[in-house]
Amino acid sequence: MTMTTAQTDAVMKEPTAPATPSDQRERDRMRRRLARRRGGGWWPYVFLAPWFVGLLGLTVYPMLDSLYLSFTDFDLLTPAKWIGAQNYTHMFSDDPVFRDSVHATLLYVLVSVPLKLALALGVAILLNRPLKGIGVYRAAFYLPSLLGGAVAVAIVWRQVFGGDGLFNDFLGWFGIKGQDWISSPDTSIYTLILLAVWQFGTPMVIFLAGLKQLPKDVYEAAAIDGAGTLTRFFRITLPLLTPIVFFNLVLQIIDGFKTFTPAYVVSNGTGGPLNSTMLYSMYLYKKGFTDLQMGYASALAWVLFLVIAGFTAVNFIASRYWVHYDD
Repeated sequence: MTMTTAQTDAVMKEPTAPATPSDQRERDRMRRRLARRRGGGWWPYVFLAPWFVGLLGLTVYPMLDSLYLSFTDFDLLTPAKWIGAQNYTHMFSDDPVFRDSVHATLLYVLVSVPLKLALALGVAILLNRPLKGIGVYRAAFYLPSLLGGAVAVAIVWRQVFGGDGLFNDFLGWFGIKGQDWISSPDTSIYTLILLAVWQFGTPMVIFLAGLKQLPKDVYEAAAIDGAGTLTRFFRITLPLLTPIVFFNLVLQIIDGFKTFTPAYVVSNGTGGPLNSTMLYSMYLYKKGFTDLQMGYASALAWVLFLVIAGFTAVNFIASRYWVHYDD
């Protein structure tokens, strides 16, 4: 009969007569068997080895290599030359395009993320009702998120907001004369923001999953007490959903800072007009793969990494004051 761990420990702790060599060997075997049972042996590390190899080879090493390259002058064709902090000094003092890209990216993130989350939450509440064919509606609203980052959709977006696009045709029905919204530095970035807001499907699905978990008895009690729709939303729904709001907020801010494809396609790879659509990731790509300034591009990448980490840290710190958990 197999002994349990507690029984084995009890037997080993009982006072016994002086052990013979054979008894000592048996006890040593029992200790080793017990240690393997408690520690799991080395098999877990064998199964985790591919993940560790991928982590070190595909994440840690490239990051450390890019950190080194950020302090060098490297053009992919000749050996890297150490130049110290010159890339960072030039970035913050002598690079006007860098400042334009920071301005465009901050405007893009700070406007698109709140609008996207608000729209996603509103649509999720509407779709959280027992309607006939509700699955079709949910799929239809989620579809733009599957297509929004595609090159083809960005090309269509250029046609919609061009001088002869569909948006100007729509304005013409009301006697309003349109313009080339993409070619104007005052409006081009807002076409990208509108495209980002249109891709609200992913946070909508997450909000919908959160709404499904809210207790119905709380709403029934509030309705009996005479609470209206807005009162129930601001006093019950929104506070209970704050963990989901926080999760979506962090993800969408990170995705916003990394946005590349829509800006590249809509601006034809130029970031124009007047760098109004030169998002940070697009400028990083331009310096690295168009101008072959890979050292400078690595410095830009590390600044972006620190900015995203900073925004994420601020969100986690601020979440203590507005995110409500069950405990």
